[in-house]
Amino acid sequence: MEEKGSERSVLYFFLALFCVALFLSWNLIAPFFSIIILGTVCAGVFAPLYRWLNKKLGSPFSSLLVCLVIFFLILVPALFFVGVLSKEAYDLYLMGKNTVFSNQLKDIFNETRFLDKLNTFLTSVGIEKRVTFDQLISPVSELGRIVGFSLFEKASFVASNIFKFVFYFCLMLVVVFYLLMDGKRVIDYVFDLSPLPGEHNQKLFEKFTDIAGAVLVVNGLGGLIQGAAGGALFFFLGLNSPFLWGVIMGFLAFLPIVGIGLVFIPTAILLLLKKRIIAGIFMLVFYAVLSWGVEYLFKPKLVGDRVRMHPLIVFFAIIGGLEVYGILGLIYGPLIVTLFFTLADIYFANFQVLIEPGKLKKSD
Repeated sequence: MEEKGSERSVLYFFLALFCVALFLSWNLIAPFFSIIILGTVCAGVFAPLYRWLNKKLGSPFSSLLVCLVIFFLILVPALFFVGVLSKEAYDLYLMGKNTVFSNQLKDIFNETRFLDKLNTFLTSVGIEKRVTFDQLISPVSELGRIVGFSLFEKASFVASNIFKFVFYFCLMLVVVFYLLMDGKRVIDYVFDLSPLPGEHNQKLFEKFTDIAGAVLVVNGLGGLIQGAAGGALFFFLGLNSPFLWGVIMGFLAFLPIVGIGLVFIPTAILLLLKKRIIAGIFMLVFYAVLSWGVEYLFKPKLVGDRVRMHPLIVFFAIIGGLEVYGILGLIYGPLIVTLFFTLADIYFANFQVLIEPGKLKKSD
């Protein structure tokens, strides 16, 4: 009994020390947690390129080449775009602040007698309250002012902290460099620490890899295609701030259900009100073809059946992620939801019968 009590005391003391060490270690890496997560995701995304290079070159040199590819593929264009984005975002802010956009819409509404027709229609369906111009347009102008100023602030922050931004990006590349070379050892070590069986650890790892690939590669490429095409169409039609709207559409493309329609449809309606009938119809057709092609041809062909998640769940995962984690919520949201559903699958397959024995009888 004394020996068992002594072993239990040693175990409790060890667990206390382990928790203290875990807490102190977390405090050390917490400031760089986002960098480590982004580095891990990037390493997983570019792992196929590393494996292909590693067949021809040595491991360190292959990892270095992949980091150079990431540097020139992501950082250099991002720094180039910051200046353009900052200028166009500030122009959008000024349009909302100085009521330039509101005055343009007011002229259009007066020419087309849009408000009179709208109020006549509302009266015919039993709604007596008249809609005024300010009620209709003020929220739109305010939204433009807020979005423009927010994007301008973020772009200006990056521009004014360029060395800090480059430093953190290089830290992420260091994480990518070592994970590409030693990723298998890190994964094996984490698997050994985990109390879950090996097949459960493997399932979690595969799900995370698939979701990371779907979010970053497939959605990223889809967003790039839709944002570039949308920005090019804005430029072709002579609309304001084509680069800014292209960036906004690129981010909106991550959202299922609504996506780039939040920009295309109001713009098409505005063109129709301006009596640019052909341009408005062309924009609606272009939006339908572009959205349908990317969502139902491009993405399914790349992803296949690896990632099965209802669009409504993805929508709220991304919206919630953006609300809680900012721009990184585009990645964190789907990953957190993936963790929950993967653990739920493991529970149903292995542990539900232990907690709810009656479930086995029902299924039999």
